Amino acid sequence: MNLNRFALKPLTLALAAALTLIACSEDQAPAPAASEPVAQAEPAAAKLQIDESKLPGYLEFKASDLDSSIAACVDFNGHVNKQWLAANPIPGDRTTWGSFEVLQERSLAVQRQIVEAAAGESDATGLHKLIGDFWATGMDEAAIEAAGLSPIQPMLDEVAALSSAEDLVAYLRKGHSEGRGMLFGFGPESDFKDSDKVILYVTQGGLGLPDKTYYSDDKHAEARAAYQDHIAKLLSIAGASEEEAAAQAASIMALETTLAEVSYSREDMSRDVSKFYNPVSVADADAITPSFPWTDFFAASGLQAPEQFSLSNPDFFAKLNELYTSVPMEQWQAYLRFHTIDNAAPYLSKAYADQNFAFYGKALRGQQEQLARWKRVLNVVNGSVGEALGELYVEVAFPPESKAAMEQLVANLSAALKVRLENLAWMSEETKAKALEKWASFTPKIGYPDKWRDWSGLQTSRDSYVGNFLAAQAFNHQFEMAKVGKPKDKTEWGMTPQTINAYYNPLQNEITFPAAILQPPFFDAEADDARNYGGIGAVIGHEMLHGYDDQGSRFDAAGSFNNWWEPSDAEGFKAKTEQLVAQFDAYEALPGKFVNGNLTLGENIADLGGLTVAYDALKLAQGEDYADPTIDGLSQDQRFFMNWATVWRRNYTDKEMEVRLTTDSHAPGKFRAVGPLENMPAFAAAFECSDDDAMVRSGDDRIAIW
Repeated sequence: MNLNRFALKPLTLALAAALTLIACSEDQAPAPAASEPVAQAEPAAAKLQIDESKLPGYLEFKASDLDSSIAACVDFNGHVNKQWLAANPIPGDRTTWGSFEVLQERSLAVQRQIVEAAAGESDATGLHKLIGDFWATGMDEAAIEAAGLSPIQPMLDEVAALSSAEDLVAYLRKGHSEGRGMLFGFGPESDFKDSDKVILYVTQGGLGLPDKTYYSDDKHAEARAAYQDHIAKLLSIAGASEEEAAAQAASIMALETTLAEVSYSREDMSRDVSKFYNPVSVADADAITPSFPWTDFFAASGLQAPEQFSLSNPDFFAKLNELYTSVPMEQWQAYLRFHTIDNAAPYLSKAYADQNFAFYGKALRGQQEQLARWKRVLNVVNGSVGEALGELYVEVAFPPESKAAMEQLVANLSAALKVRLENLAWMSEETKAKALEKWASFTPKIGYPDKWRDWSGLQTSRDSYVGNFLAAQAFNHQFEMAKVGKPKDKTEWGMTPQTINAYYNPLQNEITFPAAILQPPFFDAEADDARNYGGIGAVIGHEMLHGYDDQGSRFDAAGSFNNWWEPSDAEGFKAKTEQLVAQFDAYEALPGKFVNGNLTLGENIADLGGLTVAYDALKLAQGEDYADPTIDGLSQDQRFFMNWATVWRRNYTDKEMEVRLTTDSHAPGKFRAVGPLENMPAFAAAFECSDDDAMVRSGDDRIAIW
């Protein structure tokens, strides 16, 4: 569930497909990116001693978890993970449970100690006051209950006062200028054709369901019905009669269905990043939406009309222009009223928060229990002022030796990747030279930003939780708008240090590894090389190989959208990736429901290439004379592959799995655990598999790309 759905999310508006992560995360939103001023963490943060006894343990590979009744060569995921998965069902407040979630629980527990300490400082200033204000007001349930709808009543009054298409357009302008825009996305990012320059991107939006297919496909009929019921219930809680709420819900559903018809699907956007880039002049855009003057829209956010901006999916905006006048104002008011309440529901009184969970958590994803309030508040802190919390987090939770070890691992993976690129038999020398040029320009970011964002202009208080949230939205919006027309700040991050994830940004050709992921089972300073290379080493390789997946490979060494491929090489690459699509299309995730090999292609390329490079790096780092220290009767190669599978052990609710099969560019964990291995001769050799074993693809069926 996305608890921050109408907040501006940098790097995800224009790059939802191109910014590629190691795993999908439902609970933590990307943080606002870094800016020029440096605000050092206050000394008090460094003095905080984290109470380790209050932190949950790690999920680590253990030989005792192995299931000897399942042959490694038949079902490696079952061999490594079945016993752990059976013993660790999904907690009621989760829809998935595995290595990422276990680490996230630990990160949240650390964060809780930090924010509680900050909130307890009577004379707090700077970051401590900012974090403390969010935490104190978020945990004050009595005040939130007493406030009811009052924190958003001014917005609802504005909706009620709308009487014309011109009023509607003015309302949308105002909302976007305050960072709470509706109907479409709006934010800055590097120009696809000149990655050093920041331009504006405007993208489709307006839907309450996860994807356009939810509005038409029979397989999503139950979700559609539940969503319409949710709309009616929320409007009823807000004061509408049962009859009014039902009628308004039907009209809202009809309007969103119309928008869905002209929207791109998640698959469309994930597998063709060019759909995000459609540069137009203001005059061009005004011709598409004559009822929506773009000069006025930009001016509302304090911007001069740009010479050019990206208007993705012009058909969507042409339809919006038509709907501004053709849809009755009562229908627009119902839509805007519902989404204003729905977006704010997690921060409002219990009735609204509970209804929000009842649909987005339970009905849509199968989550049985709402997250504890302290976790929900931390999610809001992370989504609103996450880097501020991150600055305090690294002071107490990220040892310097972890960063040094990661730098060495990155160097080793980089060296192994170079060797593979140099020795590709299927690629011409001309294209290979460009691939190596891109390799040489990779920028790694490890742990936390080199400079921290300045939050001094954000005013928070102990008066209102929603007030603090809205203030952060407006502050973050202006922070983002200040980037437009300026050179790209390449030091900024798209994730907070406390996030359990990693990413590759093709526009900057950078790979980023937040501090919180540098823990078991990914990284352990006490572990043997096999586990670390099969864990974080493979993650490093994964992010590097995103630079060469089906979309990342469309960006050059400078991060610009530029074809650097010889035609014959591009054709050969496409043929190889089509094999990978077919492999994953054949994986059945639920009875009769299969993985979408096209939707997940980029991640599958990165997994296969990343794990292969990590294995090579392990061997290169150790040298030919290395003596294998067999541990628990397992060879180094066996432990390498076993820790890779451990990383991907994960249970899912059936409903969560259904949502992900439609919307997630990552294959489910059990298929990531085995998919690359089926194509790796080193795996077959490590476990003495034969060519006819289920875990082995041989001959022409074996896929080798990078």
